Amino acid sequence: MTGLECRFANGPFAGRKLGEAWRQMDASWAGTSIDRNAGFPLLVKFLFTADKLSVQVHPDDDYASRFEAAAGGRGKTEMWYALRAERGAEVLAGLKPGVAPEEFKRAIADNTAENCLERIPVHAGNAIFVPARTAHTIGAGLVLCEIQEYSDLTYRVYDYDRRDANGKARELHIDKALKVMRFGKQNGGKIQPVEVQHGAAKQTYFVACRYFATEKWEFTESLEVGSSPERFELLIFLTGSGNLESAGERVAYAPAHVWIIPAALSSYRLAPQSRTELLRTYVPNLNEFVQRLEERGVDPAAAARLVYV
Repeated sequence: MTGLECRFANGPFAGRKLGEAWRQMDASWAGTSIDRNAGFPLLVKFLFTADKLSVQVHPDDDYASRFEAAAGGRGKTEMWYALRAERGAEVLAGLKPGVAPEEFKRAIADNTAENCLERIPVHAGNAIFVPARTAHTIGAGLVLCEIQEYSDLTYRVYDYDRRDANGKARELHIDKALKVMRFGKQNGGKIQPVEVQHGAAKQTYFVACRYFATEKWEFTESLEVGSSPERFELLIFLTGSGNLESAGERVAYAPAHVWIIPAALSSYRLAPQSRTELLRTYVPNLNEFVQRLEERGVDPAAAARLVYV
């Protein structure tokens, strides 16, 4: 994961923690459009679910800034990309139509909270967008890559009455959850991605919001990649091996590597030794995101469908 305690494996910050290095990165690393005073903006995790997780909800930035300043004051919007999914695997995300606060509160007490949420079957390659304020849980049998706003603010509303070895239940945050939870029309859910062939790469575009944009690249031949001075990017390698080459330097990549690409690195090459899949994520300019898809022949309506504001 790209937590602040992670250490750089190579480069000018080799051996140093991300949180420490971020404070010293200037615009050549972070980009001209990133507010470095707000802290590192993205968090990447790999989740392995042997059992279903608790039913929970995350606040948005407005609520977090007013009531959770001590916990960082930042809400949590996230997405999940399924690397593997056992037969029958599912997530629950968003409330069913017509579910009202009092009904949901009764369902928690009756141990039927799951029945209020939309069930979404998940297969490898699927992606789910979960905006802040969306009630959700993740089922068993999944390996997910989670990309999110850098926040860990979670209000747990139902935990299946599970107990630890001492018979103690985990804390619930029902009152806070009901204050922030989105009732009525829901946003997010399973993403209908847009695929394009760009040069040697098949590119799948999933989602773009104010916090992150995420796309997948699949390729077997070398790629010449340009980067933007406005932002850094993260490359999350899922499968394959090869080298990342720039300015005469060559460094090997492998599955589960997460690379930070500095904003000032105007171009680089990905030279695969085997078929490679990666996720690319960054803090986007939403207009630029749509324009890039349109330039690659994507229908404007399809491009706009991936944007959440």
